[in-house]
Order: sequence, then C-alpha cells, then structure tokens
Amino acid sequence: MTISETEPAAVVVRRLRDQFDSGVTKPLSWRLAQLDGLSAMLRGHARDLEEALAADLGKSPTESRLTETGVLLEEIRHTRTHLRSWLAPRRVSVPWQYQPARASVVLEPLGVMLVMAPWNYPVFLLLGPLVGALAAGNTAVLKPSELAPRTAEVLARLVPRYVDGVEVLTGGVERSTELLRERYDHIVYTGGGRVARIVMTAAAQHLTPVTLELGGKSPAWVDGTTDLQAAARRIAWSKLVNAGQTCVAPDYLLAPPDVARALEPLLSRAVTRMYGSDPARSADYGRMVSTEHAARLERLVADSVAAGARVVVGGEADVAERYVAPTVLADVAPDSPVMAEEIFGPVLPIVPVADLDAAIRLVRAGEKPLALYAFTTDSGARERLLRETSSGGVGFDMPLVQASMPTLPFGGVGGSGMGSYHGEASVRAFSNAKPVVRKPLLPDTFAAIRPPFTGLRRALVRRLF
Repeated sequence: MTISETEPAAVVVRRLRDQFDSGVTKPLSWRLAQLDGLSAMLRGHARDLEEALAADLGKSPTESRLTETGVLLEEIRHTRTHLRSWLAPRRVSVPWQYQPARASVVLEPLGVMLVMAPWNYPVFLLLGPLVGALAAGNTAVLKPSELAPRTAEVLARLVPRYVDGVEVLTGGVERSTELLRERYDHIVYTGGGRVARIVMTAAAQHLTPVTLELGGKSPAWVDGTTDLQAAARRIAWSKLVNAGQTCVAPDYLLAPPDVARALEPLLSRAVTRMYGSDPARSADYGRMVSTEHAARLERLVADSVAAGARVVVGGEADVAERYVAPTVLADVAPDSPVMAEEIFGPVLPIVPVADLDAAIRLVRAGEKPLALYAFTTDSGARERLLRETSSGGVGFDMPLVQASMPTLPFGGVGGSGMGSYHGEASVRAFSNAKPVVRKPLLPDTFAAIRPPFTGLRRALVRRLF
C-alpha cells in the first residue's frame, strides 16, 4: 500500500502543488521522462494489468491490449513525437495599428490536476488524460473507480514507481467526496451525468475548469444503400466490445422497416461468428462489472419485451455470474423501456423509422449524444446528418475508432459532456494559452493616441479604429 492511499487528500494535493511550484515539471526533459516511465510501466506490467482487467470485467488479454494498453501506448508515442513542436511558442500576426510589435501564444502548465476515471475502461480512461496532463507539465491526482478494484490496486501500486508528480488515491464515494473538496487547476471526469453535476458543483467553489466525458444514447442510422452484411459485422463488433460497456458504442439502430428486417439475421450471424453459439463459453466475451448491472440489463430486456419488442438473438442472463448474452431486440418503439436510458451493455435495439427525416427527428428529440454513426453511401444523407444533428463525434461506416485516435479531439457536447482531449488537444486543454506581446519603447507610436485628445488626435483615433 502506498502512503498516499491512506493520507488525507489535502496533504497529497499540497505535496503535488509544492512540487509544481518548484518548477521541476516545466522542462521538456521532465515531461518526456514521465511519458517514457508510463510507457515502460505499460510494457513491463502488461500481464498484471491484463489479469486485473480479466478479474474486474472478464476481458480477454487480446481485448485488453486492443482497447486499453495498446491505444495508450500509441497515444504516448504520438505525444512524445510531436510534443516539442506543440509546445513551441506560436507567432501570431499583429495588426498594423500596433506596429512595430511582435505577438505570440505560449502554452504554460496549469498546475495540479484531478483525473476521476470510470470502471468500464479503468486503465485507458485513467491514464489517457494523464498522458496529456504530464505532457502539458502538470502534476496529477488519479482516482480510479472502486468498481474495478483489482485494476485500481495494480495502478495504485505501479504508477508511483514509474512516474513522478502523480499520486493514486483509491477508495469509494467518501474518498471521492474528500478529493472534491480540494482546489485543483483542472478536473477531468469520465462517467455519468448525475456524478458529473456533483463534480461541477465542487469545481465551481474554486472556479476550476472541468472536462466532462459522459455518454448518452449514441444512434446508428442504416439505410438500404450500404452493404448490410458488412455493416452488421461492424455494428455487432462495436456494440459488443467490452460486453457493450462502452460510452461510444452504438446504443440503438435506426433503419427503414425493410432494412431493419434484413439486419436481424445478419446481426445474429455476426454475433455467432465472433462468440460462437454459446457466448457464455467464449474466452473473448466479457462480463458485466457487477451483479447489479447485470440485473438492471436483465430487467431492461424483460420490460422491453413486455412492451412489444422481440428478441432476435440472446436475451439470456446469469446475474450471479455477471453474464448478459449478446442481445438484439427488434420492433422496438421509441417509447420502449430500452430507449429511456443509456443501455451500457450488450443489448442492441433496432428501431424501425419511416425515413431519414424521422430518424433525425428522433435523434434531436433527446440529449446530444457522445457519438453518431451512419452506414450509408448516400452523400446527401451523410451531409444531412452532419448538418442537422449535433454529437460529440461522427463515424461513417466505422464506430468507436474516433474515440481512440490521438490525432482527433475526443469529447461530448451538451448532455454528453464538455471539453475534449487526446493528443495535441490534451496538451492545449491542460495548458494555459498565454498571449505575449513585445513592443519596443521607441519609436513611441502610441504617443499620438494619449490624452489630451486634440482635434488631430481625435481624427487619428477615428482613422486607426
């Protein structure tokens, strides 16, 4: 057990602030050394992390590499490659009225950050923001989710051994509440809207900026112009990664009635190809994080079937084993129970709609989603979806990947979050963009616009501005 796990949060934050104030985190060499340490930890302890993820979420080692450690290593590599150029002062033009002068924008680190991670991707969503925090020259407190206890324990043990300026504090709600009483220079929270409001309320006491990555019901539009078999394979894969516990997974499908019917056997076949006839026995299919989560999904399916939905594939659950079968529901009405909340599990409703107009109306009737997907070759449909809907990100013919590319900012809008990070977006989000102006004292070009404002000077001001 590390000291910081039992220390008061105030003591930990004070220590990190003293370290930041000493200036040790500002040099590029320090930032690169921390990124190297994080990379060494991920490579040297891949098995420890994979075993913890398997215990908490039933993830296979391959899925853990694909969705947790692998994307982190790519994020670190990309950041390390470009960090020097990202941090270089950026020259900006100076209007002629202010000449002679030079102006630039300098990125300076903010200070002490707090990163609060969820349980569904407990490595990637804790350490991903940390990459940007360290690259920007900050110190950080990490709070892993108590719902993934094995992974939290491994990270609390390993991170301080490899990375300077970072402390990991484990614990439950009381520990999170204690942490939120302290003053930070930026908070990154990933999770649900209810806790996000608590985080924002706490941050407001100190006027602390926040990055909130939430979720919501991310739709996928499918029409008859696309290759339905290929679309079904990608939809099934993206929905069932991490057993559906992915904030940017397709939450529901919208399709014209004939396309909806055609998708049913194709989705069923795609599920079988990935996980066999009995997914419960597949080494590649994960589990729910808790029995409570499994029971919630079991009730959601039962209530939706009672309301008129039809099970195409799956529908079974073993709550004690935290198992919920990959499930596709057809004939789902917009007011079905499964449409009333973010599913966050391996249940995919197909909602038949008359046309794209009806699909857009349904999407716009709810909160702005974290992602929107479309499987269509119709350029007009793509343009309409981009223009007439709002979402954190958009994927045409390919779900999920926009959230893992270090070259793209990742974030939500409205009810799905605020702010974005990844790659250069992280460094800019976790830095202060400080404007710097250099104007020589001579020639004193501003002498002409200082009082007293004579007729000539008034005329000059009118001409200049």
